[in-house]
Amino acid sequence: MQKIQKILSAPGVVDVSGAPGGYDALILANVIGKGVNTGVFVARDDIHLASMNEALGFFAPHVERLEFPAWDCLPYDRASPNSALVGQRIDTLTRLLEPATGPRALLTTVSALLQRVVPRQAFAGATLSASAGDRLEPDALVAFLVANGYGRAETVMEAGEFAIRGGIVDVYPSGVEHALRLDFFGDELDSIRTFDPIDQRTTGKQQQFVIRPISEVPLSEAAQSRFRSGYRALFGSAGSDDPLYEAVSAGHRHIGMEHWLPLFYEKMETLLDYAPGAPVLLDHQWQQALDARLDLIGEYFIARRTIADGKSGDGVPYLPIPPDTLFLDVDSWDQQLTGHPVGHLSPFVAPEGESGQRVHMNCKQGRDFADARLSQELNVFDVLADHLGEQQKQGRRVLLAGYTRGSLERLETVMREHGINGLARVDDWDQAQALSAKAVALGVLGIERGFVTDDLCLIGEQDILGDRLSHAAKRKIRPENFIAEASSLHAGDLVVHIEHGIAQYDGLEAIDVSGAPHDCLRLLYEGGDKLFLPVENIELISRYGSEQAGGHLDRLGGAGWQARKARMKERIKGMAEELIKVAAARTLQPAARINAEEGSYDEFAARFPYDETDDQRGAIEDVLEDLSGGRSADRLICGDVGFGKTEVALRAAFVTAMSGKQVAVVVPTTLLCRQHFQNFQERFKDFPVHVEQISRLVNQSKIKDAKEGMKTGRVDIVIGTHALLAQDVGFRDLGLLIVDEEQHFGVTHKEQLKKLKADVHVLTLTATPIPRTLQLALTGVKEMSIIATPPVDRLAVRTFVLPFDPVVVREAILRERFRGGQTFYVCPRVADLGPLAKRLKELVPEVKLIIAHGQMTPNDLEDAISAFYDGKYDVLLSTNIIESGIDMPHVNTMIINRADMFGLAQLYQLRGRVGRSKIRAYAYLTLPERKKLTVAAEKRLEVMQTLDNLGAGFSLASHDLDIRGAGNLLGDEQSGHIREVGIELYQQMLEEAVAAARGLDGGVGTDDEWSPQIGIGSPVLIPESYVADLNVRMELYRRLSRLVKADEIEAFAAELIDRFGSLPGEVENLLDIVAVKQLSKRAGVDKVDAGPKGALISFRNNEFANPGGLVAFINDQVGTAKLRPDHTLVFMRAWESPKDRLAGVRLLMRDIAKVAEAEMS
Repeated sequence: MQKIQKILSAPGVVDVSGAPGGYDALILANVIGKGVNTGVFVARDDIHLASMNEALGFFAPHVERLEFPAWDCLPYDRASPNSALVGQRIDTLTRLLEPATGPRALLTTVSALLQRVVPRQAFAGATLSASAGDRLEPDALVAFLVANGYGRAETVMEAGEFAIRGGIVDVYPSGVEHALRLDFFGDELDSIRTFDPIDQRTTGKQQQFVIRPISEVPLSEAAQSRFRSGYRALFGSAGSDDPLYEAVSAGHRHIGMEHWLPLFYEKMETLLDYAPGAPVLLDHQWQQALDARLDLIGEYFIARRTIADGKSGDGVPYLPIPPDTLFLDVDSWDQQLTGHPVGHLSPFVAPEGESGQRVHMNCKQGRDFADARLSQELNVFDVLADHLGEQQKQGRRVLLAGYTRGSLERLETVMREHGINGLARVDDWDQAQALSAKAVALGVLGIERGFVTDDLCLIGEQDILGDRLSHAAKRKIRPENFIAEASSLHAGDLVVHIEHGIAQYDGLEAIDVSGAPHDCLRLLYEGGDKLFLPVENIELISRYGSEQAGGHLDRLGGAGWQARKARMKERIKGMAEELIKVAAARTLQPAARINAEEGSYDEFAARFPYDETDDQRGAIEDVLEDLSGGRSADRLICGDVGFGKTEVALRAAFVTAMSGKQVAVVVPTTLLCRQHFQNFQERFKDFPVHVEQISRLVNQSKIKDAKEGMKTGRVDIVIGTHALLAQDVGFRDLGLLIVDEEQHFGVTHKEQLKKLKADVHVLTLTATPIPRTLQLALTGVKEMSIIATPPVDRLAVRTFVLPFDPVVVREAILRERFRGGQTFYVCPRVADLGPLAKRLKELVPEVKLIIAHGQMTPNDLEDAISAFYDGKYDVLLSTNIIESGIDMPHVNTMIINRADMFGLAQLYQLRGRVGRSKIRAYAYLTLPERKKLTVAAEKRLEVMQTLDNLGAGFSLASHDLDIRGAGNLLGDEQSGHIREVGIELYQQMLEEAVAAARGLDGGVGTDDEWSPQIGIGSPVLIPESYVADLNVRMELYRRLSRLVKADEIEAFAAELIDRFGSLPGEVENLLDIVAVKQLSKRAGVDKVDAGPKGALISFRNNEFANPGGLVAFINDQVGTAKLRPDHTLVFMRAWESPKDRLAGVRLLMRDIAKVAEAEMS
């Protein structure tokens, strides 16, 4: 390609136009193919870096891809970059220094290239490799590991750790998938095994290993000496007494030390020094990314410098190094590109054409099928078929890209159904080029949009469908489904069938239906009667609840259940009307319209140092909409600890305060009050907003001054404990009340809060809402926003439940100390703190320990917490005073003594105090030795260990609602109601009644009172050979029963393929049955029975929405359909195979549903 040659040979920079996303990978592949050893691609951000990596893997499978990401922390951060990411960076740098065995691509980002890197000579001798049978002294191995950043531990659990047990050395190197177990016989390396750090079991064997450094920061004596000299030269004597300086001087690692990296080396280098003369392709919009990053670096340096110069004395000192020592400036950026052929990629067509330093690649974005998707008359796949034929006529090769194997398989199935032939799966571009010109290649390639060149037409999944079939993100769960999601069904559990009442679930059984196996749930009723419920109708049952003792089995076919359900509906109806009155009174209560001022609000929002998650953005929009609505708003923000609820509160407070209204933030503890006060002060700096705090840690004269300021309007935002609820507290114009961690306020405090709430907007923040609040939110009486998405790279807290073990406790505390962190040790009673402190001092004499509890004087408590926060102590031994909101990112291990004495929400809140940075956190829930736990305590601890996924707070609240009931909703004890019909059905009935009382059509439950029965005579199940775990199968059945739309069923199918492999015939049948069931529901069809000669269809209650249309439809069938006297419809067909039968029934039900809905419209 002459154009590629021009990029490589032209002096200086070449503008490469007509190169849309996706095609840039083909350009890079061709650049590397032109006799170039190494080619460099600089993406504008991490998303485009990942996209290029995947696309290049498809278009150039023979090219070695070396990814070099930027640190995943902010400039001048206190946090260290993720160790796995650092491992990947080091792996790439060391590989670049090795002789190339073939073509390779260095893939990086603007941010990564902007940062100076470790000099090349630092890696001389920094890689250790050996094979089984080699001579290798264990002592030499340990010395190498220590010198290259590995930390010694009792048990290896994370990358960068090693452990020694006799002749065995366990080590978890950087940049590898598995930890290694090296077995020595004297000085001989006898064997190399891999193992799983979670259960420590061996997983396999290998012949050789390579170990590279785990950290970019060396801690050799020479490096320590260089650091001390450089630090003192920059900061004088001020630097010699801070924790970073002390830690490095003692040869210990310190969290965040990477941000002083240049002080450990004589001279830093750039990434391109590792690839001299290599051609560089700069991504579209690279310049904007560069400018934004340089601005960010400058802002953070100035902010750190200002605080350091101010010497405020708050917290740990932070003395930032000048930006040009760690980062490049604009001149240095240009200088590093000198000597490299450089191409600036752009998707747009350059108006000048090809002239001078410009190359036009003649590629444009492909067709978007949005018009066909939105059309009522056209089918998108029929339009696609025509488009493919047209492209092939013009001599182009056609490639269709799916995001995952599962979505590609589903696309292929649908395309074949629409008569698109010549489809062929390919693994890479080489295979695609080997196909005939008439073939349509199908490949897994994660590009957002397709493109068209002179000889290639690439069509992406999103071009056809408008969205991805298979999403990498966690699936969203509707709030009302959380209770169902949070609890899996086990044999022996009580369940409630909507028509037949309370039964005992007795397991899954494949029974014979029309000569074919069909998975059914076996339900046992009083007297031993059994009911077999087909899995596709699983939505007819709900869980009874955790408290099984109150439930009695109903008699199958008896009248007792229907009578009980009818009585319950009446009672719930009355209750719902009361709830609505409460909500309506609030809705009718006018409140000030509070709107965000665009300029100042945008400036305030820009100060948030992280990327907002989708959920967080949604919650902020919800709150701003509430404030501007002109009616008194009451919203619950439910989000896991550390998921960003405080930012939602800050934005709401800003908008309110800037509009001239006052804001009150009520928190349960003095420590949380202090932390919020500091956060608010920091964020509102430079804005005309006055922030004060009221708590027992503030002296009386300041409190008196703050109260006067609240009454006169001088104070805009006040943050306080329940001291804010005192009689003498008043406001000039209160606009917003924010209640943080509502579950910690007692009944009296809540009554006092209600008095503040009359015409004020209310925002409640919580990770685990109390059951009553959750109930109000689920029924729609209280508005709710859920933040269930974790911040990027947040790791789940590893949770262990175990009897108190001195060895484990010592190891846990020392592990945390060796990695530069601190530990919380929590005890349920103040009386136990003294004896426990004595025991810990004997057990771990190396660490410094401080005690904190609520009975200390305010000043002593403040001093203790501050000293621990400032890093002067390794362990904080306390009661659960630390439960609420305290943010200490350096604390990443928690040990809870006598965990059985804490409640579920308490345990969850406590565990949420750790794991607030990118470092893996550990929680040890210890129990008394040889003590029998109560059933409830055992259940709480079991739930805690299973809810180790991020964002589990809401699920936990649902468990709590399930275990305890919703409490006193309206002063009438509800647990009796729940005992009669079970928690899920009670929830559904209440939600339905609330919707009806509001005058909304139907409500949630009405459509779930029935479920069509479909009999096809084909195997319908998820075979055990396909999904072995019974609980997983049950969860899949449960989810499947809730799918409504065709695209949801297709996405579910794609997920199954990705998780478990290609769909067996029985599962294909099951998915078709679910589709037929949903069409039947739309058509009002109660039952479908199909056989080789046709189908028998019964309508629900012998009624059809469009009788005239149905008669016309039957007449159109020309003698192959008739209506029997019993109102069942018979369709005569000749279906040769079960597959034809299913397809035929699906088509038939689609037509009948269209007839039914024609009347409705």
